[in-house]
Amino acid sequence: MHICHVITRLIIGGAQENTILTCEGLHELGHRVTLISGPTTGPEGSLVERARQGGYEFIELPELIRAVNPWMDFRARRYLCMEFQRLKPDVVHTHSSKAGILGRFAAHDACVSHVVHTIHGMSFNRTQPWYVRRAYAWLERMAARRSHAIVTVADAMIDQTVAAGICTRDKMLTVYSGMEVEQFIPTAAARQAVRDAWGFTNEHVVVGTIARLFRRKGYEQLIPIMAAAAKRDPRLRFVWVGDGAQRADYETQLKQLGLRDRTVLTGLIPPSDVPAALAGVDVLAHTSQWEGLPRVVVQALLMQVPVVAFAIDGTPEVVLDGETGRLIPLNDEAAFVEALCELANDADARRRFGQAGRELCLERFDKRVMVDALDALYARLAARRLGLD
Repeated sequence: MHICHVITRLIIGGAQENTILTCEGLHELGHRVTLISGPTTGPEGSLVERARQGGYEFIELPELIRAVNPWMDFRARRYLCMEFQRLKPDVVHTHSSKAGILGRFAAHDACVSHVVHTIHGMSFNRTQPWYVRRAYAWLERMAARRSHAIVTVADAMIDQTVAAGICTRDKMLTVYSGMEVEQFIPTAAARQAVRDAWGFTNEHVVVGTIARLFRRKGYEQLIPIMAAAAKRDPRLRFVWVGDGAQRADYETQLKQLGLRDRTVLTGLIPPSDVPAALAGVDVLAHTSQWEGLPRVVVQALLMQVPVVAFAIDGTPEVVLDGETGRLIPLNDEAAFVEALCELANDADARRRFGQAGRELCLERFDKRVMVDALDALYARLAARRLGLD
Protein backbone atom coordinates (compact mmCIF):
# COMPACT_ATOMS: atom_id res chain seq x y z
CA MET A 1 0.00 0.00 0.00
CA HIS A 2 0.99 3.64 -0.34
CA ILE A 3 0.57 5.28 3.07
CA CYS A 4 0.95 9.03 3.50
CA HIS A 5 1.49 10.37 7.03
CA VAL A 6 0.94 14.05 7.80
CA ILE A 7 2.12 15.94 10.89
CA THR A 8 2.36 19.63 11.72
CA ARG A 9 6.07 19.69 12.63
CA LEU A 10 8.91 17.32 13.49
CA ILE A 11 10.20 18.65 16.79
CA ILE A 12 11.61 16.23 19.35
CA GLY A 13 8.37 15.13 20.96
CA GLY A 14 6.15 12.15 21.57
CA ALA A 15 3.80 12.46 18.59
CA GLN A 16 6.74 13.13 16.29
CA GLU A 17 8.80 10.15 17.51
CA ASN A 18 5.72 7.94 17.17
CA THR A 19 5.22 9.11 13.59
CA ILE A 20 8.86 8.64 12.58
CA LEU A 21 8.97 5.11 14.02
CA THR A 22 5.69 4.29 12.27
CA CYS A 23 7.00 5.50 8.90
CA GLU A 24 10.24 3.56 9.33
CA GLY A 25 8.40 0.40 10.37
CA LEU A 26 5.89 0.51 7.53
CA HIS A 27 8.73 1.14 5.08
CA GLU A 28 10.54 -1.92 6.42
CA LEU A 29 7.37 -3.98 5.90
CA GLY A 30 7.51 -3.08 2.20
CA HIS A 31 4.88 -0.36 1.99
CA ARG A 32 5.49 2.81 0.05
CA VAL A 33 5.56 5.58 2.65
CA THR A 34 5.39 9.36 2.29
CA LEU A 35 5.71 11.75 5.23
CA ILE A 36 4.48 15.35 4.90
CA SER A 37 5.38 17.86 7.60
CA GLY A 38 5.13 21.58 8.09
CA PRO A 39 8.28 23.59 8.88
CA THR A 40 10.08 22.61 12.09
CA THR A 41 11.20 25.57 14.17
CA GLY A 42 11.72 26.35 17.85
CA PRO A 43 14.04 25.35 20.69
CA GLU A 44 12.62 21.83 21.06
CA GLY A 45 15.00 20.23 18.54
CA SER A 46 14.29 18.59 15.21
CA LEU A 47 13.72 15.10 13.79
CA VAL A 48 13.80 16.33 10.19
CA GLU A 49 17.22 14.83 9.43
CA ARG A 50 16.10 11.42 10.65
CA ALA A 51 13.03 11.70 8.42
CA ARG A 52 15.21 12.58 5.42
CA GLN A 53 17.35 9.50 6.06
CA GLY A 54 14.46 7.11 6.66
CA GLY A 55 14.37 5.60 3.17
CA TYR A 56 10.87 6.89 2.43
CA GLU A 57 9.71 10.11 0.74
CA PHE A 58 9.73 13.22 2.90
CA ILE A 59 7.97 16.45 1.90
CA GLU A 60 8.07 19.72 3.84
CA LEU A 61 5.04 21.94 3.26
CA PRO A 62 5.84 25.57 4.23
CA GLU A 63 2.18 26.55 4.53
CA LEU A 64 1.47 23.95 7.25
CA ILE A 65 2.45 26.14 10.20
CA ARG A 66 1.57 25.43 13.83
CA ALA A 67 -0.04 28.78 14.66
CA VAL A 68 -3.64 29.44 13.64
CA ASN A 69 -3.58 31.64 10.52
CA PRO A 70 -6.72 31.52 8.34
CA TRP A 71 -4.92 32.47 5.12
CA MET A 72 -2.04 30.01 5.61
CA ASP A 73 -4.43 27.32 6.83
CA PHE A 74 -6.54 27.71 3.70
CA ARG A 75 -3.43 27.40 1.55
CA ALA A 76 -2.15 24.40 3.54
CA ARG A 77 -5.42 22.55 3.01
CA ARG A 78 -5.34 23.37 -0.70
CA TYR A 79 -1.73 22.25 -1.14
CA LEU A 80 -2.30 19.09 0.86
CA CYS A 81 -5.21 18.24 -1.40
CA MET A 82 -3.01 18.82 -4.45
CA GLU A 83 -0.29 16.56 -2.98
CA PHE A 84 -2.80 13.80 -2.27
CA GLN A 85 -4.14 14.04 -5.81
CA ARG A 86 -0.59 13.81 -7.15
CA LEU A 87 0.58 11.01 -4.84
CA LYS A 88 -2.68 8.99 -4.95
CA PRO A 89 -2.05 7.25 -1.59
CA ASP A 90 -4.20 4.35 -0.43
CA VAL A 91 -4.17 5.74 3.11
CA VAL A 92 -3.72 9.22 4.55
CA HIS A 93 -2.85 9.03 8.24
CA THR A 94 -2.73 12.35 10.11
CA HIS A 95 -1.14 13.30 13.44
CA SER A 96 -1.34 16.34 15.77
CA SER A 97 -4.12 18.91 15.95
CA LYS A 98 -3.47 21.25 13.00
CA ALA A 99 -2.36 18.56 10.54
CA GLY A 100 -5.11 16.28 11.82
CA ILE A 101 -7.85 18.73 10.95
CA LEU A 102 -6.48 20.21 7.71
CA GLY A 103 -5.12 16.87 6.54
CA ARG A 104 -8.40 15.03 6.95
CA PHE A 105 -10.38 17.76 5.19
CA ALA A 106 -7.84 17.76 2.36
CA ALA A 107 -7.87 13.96 2.09
CA HIS A 108 -11.65 14.05 1.86
CA ASP A 109 -11.42 16.75 -0.84
CA ALA A 110 -8.98 14.55 -2.77
CA CYS A 111 -11.24 11.47 -2.45
CA VAL A 112 -8.56 9.40 -0.65
CA SER A 113 -9.88 5.87 -0.07
CA HIS A 114 -8.89 5.54 3.60
CA VAL A 115 -8.39 8.38 6.09
CA VAL A 116 -6.97 7.64 9.54
CA HIS A 117 -6.09 10.01 12.38
CA THR A 118 -4.11 9.41 15.58
CA ILE A 119 -5.02 11.32 18.73
CA HIS A 120 -1.76 11.72 20.65
CA GLY A 121 -3.45 14.13 23.06
CA MET A 122 -6.81 15.87 22.83
CA SER A 123 -6.68 19.10 20.82
CA PHE A 124 -9.17 20.58 23.30
CA ASN A 125 -8.22 20.13 26.93
CA ARG A 126 -8.48 21.45 30.47
CA THR A 127 -5.71 24.02 29.97
CA GLN A 128 -7.68 26.07 27.39
CA PRO A 129 -10.46 28.68 27.68
CA TRP A 130 -13.97 27.29 27.15
CA TYR A 131 -14.46 28.98 23.77
CA VAL A 132 -11.21 27.47 22.41
CA ARG A 133 -12.28 24.02 23.63
CA ARG A 134 -15.68 24.42 21.98
CA ALA A 135 -14.18 25.55 18.66
CA TYR A 136 -11.68 22.68 18.55
CA ALA A 137 -14.35 20.16 19.53
CA TRP A 138 -16.52 21.32 16.62
CA LEU A 139 -13.60 21.08 14.19
CA GLU A 140 -12.71 17.61 15.49
CA ARG A 141 -16.32 16.52 15.05
CA MET A 142 -16.31 17.67 11.43
CA ALA A 143 -12.93 16.03 10.77
CA ALA A 144 -14.07 12.76 12.38
CA ARG A 145 -16.91 12.55 9.85
CA ARG A 146 -14.21 12.47 7.16
CA SER A 147 -12.22 9.73 8.93
CA HIS A 148 -12.54 6.00 8.43
CA ALA A 149 -10.73 5.20 11.67
CA ILE A 150 -9.35 7.11 14.64
CA VAL A 151 -6.40 5.70 16.57
CA THR A 152 -5.62 6.76 20.12
CA VAL A 153 -2.49 6.20 22.19
CA ALA A 154 -4.53 5.41 25.31
CA ASP A 155 -7.97 4.06 26.16
CA ALA A 156 -8.61 7.31 28.04
CA MET A 157 -8.56 9.18 24.72
CA ILE A 158 -11.37 6.98 23.40
CA ASP A 159 -13.49 7.71 26.46
CA GLN A 160 -12.86 11.47 26.19
CA THR A 161 -13.55 11.54 22.44
CA VAL A 162 -16.83 9.63 22.77
CA ALA A 163 -17.91 11.73 25.78
CA ALA A 164 -17.33 14.91 23.74
CA GLY A 165 -19.53 13.58 20.94
CA ILE A 166 -16.69 13.60 18.40
CA CYS A 167 -17.44 10.15 17.01
CA THR A 168 -18.71 6.73 17.99
CA ARG A 169 -16.62 4.13 19.80
CA ASP A 170 -16.79 1.62 16.94
CA LYS A 171 -14.63 3.90 14.75
CA MET A 172 -11.84 4.05 17.36
CA LEU A 173 -8.87 1.86 18.28
CA THR A 174 -6.13 2.14 20.90
CA VAL A 175 -2.60 1.50 19.63
CA TYR A 176 -0.02 2.23 22.29
CA SER A 177 2.84 4.46 21.17
CA GLY A 178 5.85 2.34 20.23
CA MET A 179 9.41 2.75 21.48
CA GLU A 180 12.78 1.40 20.45
CA VAL A 181 12.74 -0.72 23.58
CA GLU A 182 16.10 -2.33 22.80
CA GLN A 183 17.79 1.00 23.55
CA PHE A 184 16.56 1.00 27.16
CA ILE A 185 18.91 -1.28 29.07
CA PRO A 186 19.40 -0.42 32.75
CA THR A 187 22.96 -1.04 33.96
CA ALA A 188 24.86 -0.06 37.09
CA ALA A 189 27.79 1.22 35.01
CA ALA A 190 25.61 3.64 33.04
CA ARG A 191 24.00 4.85 36.25
CA GLN A 192 27.33 5.62 37.88
CA ALA A 193 28.76 7.37 34.83
CA VAL A 194 25.89 9.79 34.36
CA ARG A 195 25.64 10.58 38.09
CA ASP A 196 29.38 11.31 38.17
CA ALA A 197 28.90 13.71 35.25
CA TRP A 198 26.12 15.48 37.14
CA GLY A 199 28.20 15.67 40.33
CA PHE A 200 25.88 13.42 42.34
CA THR A 201 26.93 10.58 44.66
CA ASN A 202 25.17 7.35 45.54
CA GLU A 203 23.93 9.00 48.74
CA HIS A 204 21.81 11.41 46.71
CA VAL A 205 18.29 10.54 45.58
CA VAL A 206 17.87 11.98 42.09
CA VAL A 207 14.43 13.09 40.88
CA GLY A 208 14.31 13.52 37.11
CA THR A 209 11.93 15.39 34.82
CA ILE A 210 11.94 15.17 31.02
CA ALA A 211 9.69 17.71 29.31
CA ARG A 212 9.79 20.88 27.27
CA LEU A 213 10.38 23.94 29.44
CA PHE A 214 7.00 25.26 28.50
CA ARG A 215 3.72 26.15 30.17
CA ARG A 216 1.25 23.30 30.62
CA LYS A 217 4.15 20.87 31.09
CA GLY A 218 3.68 21.28 34.82
CA TYR A 219 6.73 23.26 35.94
CA GLU A 220 4.48 25.74 37.76
CA GLN A 221 3.47 22.81 39.98
CA LEU A 222 6.82 21.00 39.95
CA ILE A 223 8.94 23.87 41.30
CA PRO A 224 6.99 24.28 44.58
CA ILE A 225 6.87 20.48 44.89
CA MET A 226 10.67 20.39 44.60
CA ALA A 227 11.05 23.15 47.20
CA ALA A 228 8.83 21.39 49.73
CA ALA A 229 10.41 17.98 49.15
CA ALA A 230 13.95 19.36 49.40
CA LYS A 231 13.17 20.88 52.81
CA ARG A 232 12.05 17.47 54.05
CA ASP A 233 14.92 15.45 52.56
CA PRO A 234 18.33 17.13 52.06
CA ARG A 235 19.53 14.14 49.96
CA LEU A 236 17.21 15.06 47.09
CA ARG A 237 18.73 16.34 43.87
CA PHE A 238 16.92 17.22 40.64
CA VAL A 239 17.60 16.88 36.92
CA TRP A 240 15.63 18.59 34.17
CA VAL A 241 16.05 17.30 30.64
CA GLY A 242 14.71 19.57 27.91
CA ASP A 243 14.56 23.15 26.73
CA GLY A 244 11.91 25.67 25.83
CA ALA A 245 10.69 29.23 25.81
CA GLN A 246 10.20 29.47 29.60
CA ARG A 247 13.67 28.25 30.61
CA ALA A 248 14.90 31.64 31.87
CA ASP A 249 11.73 32.18 33.93
CA TYR A 250 12.01 28.77 35.55
CA GLU A 251 15.71 29.20 36.31
CA THR A 252 14.94 32.46 38.07
CA GLN A 253 12.36 30.70 40.23
CA LEU A 254 14.85 27.95 41.09
CA LYS A 255 17.38 30.56 42.22
CA GLN A 256 14.80 32.40 44.32
CA LEU A 257 13.89 29.18 46.12
CA GLY A 258 17.50 28.10 46.65
CA LEU A 259 17.12 25.13 44.34
CA ARG A 260 19.47 26.07 41.51
CA ASP A 261 22.52 24.43 43.11
CA ARG A 262 20.51 21.22 43.63
CA THR A 263 19.23 21.12 40.04
CA VAL A 264 21.01 20.12 36.84
CA LEU A 265 19.51 21.48 33.63
CA THR A 266 20.87 19.38 30.79
CA GLY A 267 19.21 21.37 28.03
CA LEU A 268 18.02 19.65 24.91
CA ILE A 269 19.42 16.17 24.26
CA PRO A 270 18.82 13.87 21.29
CA PRO A 271 16.29 11.06 21.82
CA SER A 272 19.09 8.50 21.63
CA ASP A 273 20.59 9.99 24.83
CA VAL A 274 17.41 9.74 26.88
CA PRO A 275 18.14 6.18 28.15
CA ALA A 276 21.54 7.31 29.47
CA ALA A 277 19.96 10.28 31.25
CA LEU A 278 17.30 8.08 32.81
CA ALA A 279 19.97 5.65 33.99
CA GLY A 280 21.10 8.20 36.57
CA VAL A 281 17.62 8.93 37.92
CA ASP A 282 16.01 7.28 40.98
CA VAL A 283 12.46 8.62 40.52
CA LEU A 284 10.74 10.35 37.59
CA ALA A 285 8.43 13.23 38.49
CA HIS A 286 5.81 13.94 35.83
CA THR A 287 3.56 16.93 36.50
CA SER A 288 2.24 17.71 33.01
CA GLN A 289 -1.22 19.26 32.92
CA TRP A 290 -2.27 17.63 29.65
CA GLU A 291 -1.22 14.37 28.03
CA GLY A 292 -2.19 11.54 25.78
CA LEU A 293 -0.03 8.83 27.24
CA PRO A 294 3.37 10.32 28.19
CA ARG A 295 6.23 8.56 26.39
CA VAL A 296 8.77 9.66 28.98
CA VAL A 297 6.87 7.74 31.66
CA VAL A 298 7.14 4.59 29.56
CA GLN A 299 10.82 5.27 28.89
CA ALA A 300 11.52 5.74 32.60
CA LEU A 301 9.84 2.46 33.45
CA LEU A 302 11.80 0.69 30.71
CA MET A 303 14.89 1.87 32.60
CA GLN A 304 13.38 0.54 35.86
CA VAL A 305 12.81 4.06 37.18
CA PRO A 306 9.54 4.36 39.16
CA VAL A 307 7.25 7.28 38.43
CA VAL A 308 5.25 9.77 40.48
CA ALA A 309 2.68 11.45 38.23
CA PHE A 310 -0.66 13.20 38.20
CA ALA A 311 -3.52 10.81 37.41
CA ILE A 312 -4.66 12.37 34.14
CA ASP A 313 -5.56 11.12 30.68
CA GLY A 314 -3.64 7.96 29.73
CA THR A 315 -1.08 8.10 32.56
CA PRO A 316 -2.96 5.61 34.81
CA GLU A 317 -2.70 3.01 32.04
CA VAL A 318 1.04 2.72 32.66
CA VAL A 319 1.60 4.21 36.12
CA LEU A 320 -0.24 1.63 38.21
CA ASP A 321 -0.53 3.06 41.71
CA GLY A 322 1.45 0.98 44.17
CA GLU A 323 2.76 -1.29 41.38
CA THR A 324 4.87 0.78 38.95
CA GLY A 325 4.77 4.13 40.77
CA ARG A 326 2.43 6.53 42.52
CA LEU A 327 -0.58 8.31 41.03
CA ILE A 328 -1.53 11.66 42.52
CA PRO A 329 -4.79 13.63 42.02
CA LEU A 330 -4.25 16.47 39.58
CA ASN A 331 -2.38 19.38 41.19
CA ASP A 332 -2.42 17.92 44.71
CA GLU A 333 1.07 19.20 45.42
CA ALA A 334 1.12 18.07 49.06
CA ALA A 335 0.33 14.48 48.10
CA PHE A 336 2.97 14.63 45.37
CA VAL A 337 5.60 15.76 47.88
CA GLU A 338 4.58 12.97 50.24
CA ALA A 339 4.91 10.33 47.51
CA LEU A 340 8.33 11.61 46.43
CA CYS A 341 9.64 11.58 49.97
CA GLU A 342 8.25 8.11 50.65
CA LEU A 343 9.98 6.69 47.57
CA ALA A 344 13.19 8.57 48.40
CA ASN A 345 13.28 6.67 51.69
CA ASP A 346 12.31 3.26 50.31
CA ALA A 347 14.89 1.84 47.91
CA ASP A 348 13.13 -1.55 47.92
CA ALA A 349 9.88 0.01 46.69
CA ARG A 350 11.77 1.90 43.97
CA ARG A 351 13.38 -1.34 42.83
CA ARG A 352 10.10 -3.27 42.94
CA PHE A 353 8.11 -0.61 41.07
CA GLY A 354 10.84 -0.22 38.47
CA GLN A 355 11.07 -3.94 37.73
CA ALA A 356 7.29 -4.28 37.40
CA GLY A 357 7.18 -1.24 35.13
CA ARG A 358 9.87 -2.58 32.84
CA GLU A 359 8.04 -5.90 32.42
CA LEU A 360 4.79 -4.09 31.59
CA CYS A 361 6.35 -1.71 29.07
CA LEU A 362 8.53 -4.24 27.26
CA GLU A 363 5.40 -6.14 26.30
CA ARG A 364 3.08 -3.24 25.55
CA PHE A 365 5.24 -0.50 24.00
CA ASP A 366 7.56 -2.19 21.51
CA LYS A 367 7.54 -0.23 18.23
CA ARG A 368 7.01 -3.47 16.29
CA VAL A 369 3.74 -4.08 18.14
CA MET A 370 2.58 -0.58 17.17
CA VAL A 371 3.55 -0.92 13.51
CA ASP A 372 1.94 -4.37 13.20
CA ALA A 373 -1.29 -3.04 14.72
CA LEU A 374 -1.42 -0.13 12.26
CA ASP A 375 -0.57 -2.40 9.34
CA ALA A 376 -3.45 -4.67 10.35
CA LEU A 377 -5.79 -1.66 10.62
CA TYR A 378 -4.97 -0.51 7.08
CA ALA A 379 -5.55 -4.05 5.81
CA ARG A 380 -8.96 -4.20 7.52
CA LEU A 381 -9.98 -0.87 6.02
CA ALA A 382 -8.94 -2.04 2.56
CA ALA A 383 -10.79 -5.34 2.97
CA ARG A 384 -13.90 -3.54 4.16
CA ARG A 385 -13.87 -1.29 1.10
CA LEU A 386 -13.60 -4.33 -1.15
CA GLY A 387 -16.42 -6.07 0.71
CA LEU A 388 -14.10 -8.81 2.00
CA ASP A 389 -14.52 -8.04 5.70
